Amino acid sequence: MAKARVKLQKSDYSEEVEILSNRYLLMNGVKYEVSRIKLDNPISGTVYGTLLNYKGSLEALKGKIDHPPYNEPPKGPILYIKPRNTFSSYSNPVPLPTGIPELEIGAALGIVIGKTATRVKKEHASDYIEGFTIANDISIPHESVFRPAIRHKARDGFCPIGPWVVSKESISNPDSLGLRVYINGELRQENSTSNLIRSIPRLIEDVTDFMTLSTGDVLLVGVPENAPLAKANDQIRIEIDEIGYLENTIISEEKLSLEGIL
Repeated sequence: MAKARVKLQKSDYSEEVEILSNRYLLMNGVKYEVSRIKLDNPISGTVYGTLLNYKGSLEALKGKIDHPPYNEPPKGPILYIKPRNTFSSYSNPVPLPTGIPELEIGAALGIVIGKTATRVKKEHASDYIEGFTIANDISIPHESVFRPAIRHKARDGFCPIGPWVVSKESISNPDSLGLRVYINGELRQENSTSNLIRSIPRLIEDVTDFMTLSTGDVLLVGVPENAPLAKANDQIRIEIDEIGYLENTIISEEKLSLEGIL
């Protein structure tokens, strides 16, 4: 059984649990069905995304990044922030902005930082990890790689995270975890963290060489190439081996507004 940490809605504290399966967990000695528990976002810090860290995603953009202003592939990690307004939780609806037909689903493994990390060597990276979680790094589809995509990636509700943080001791090898995206029950994407350009220890080393990661921060390892698209009323399920799954439904802003959710 995997050990994990969850945060319940309307609670100020996290609870230590044991994950019995994708459907059940054990909390305070009581067995609960996950779908019947109101889970909150388990993250307390800043969420940093990593761009072009899957081999296929970099390969797909070679024709663009070989031209000005860059002229060559990036030599260091490319980061961006998913601000707090984007945070959402397991089973919460994802708003589809007015006039936007589809959203890009960004399945990502999240590294949860367990203590302040500055200039960490990759050999010691695991010492700074609390555990791992699942994120849906949602974007409005866009073509440009030459300007910050804030309006495309930082909309309200564009980063569901959870449903829990699984302890690092419960994960056999985070650099070899299968990842799958289902839309309305249909498998639409499959990849593995074995295809990362920067492994998890290397990514932590490279990032903390120029910035400090604080306790509770989350570093997303990247989004695989060929991210699937989803429209209003589509149900999204992201699975990552040994962690579980994250489910959310795309709902139009108009409908959420009428229901008093927005």
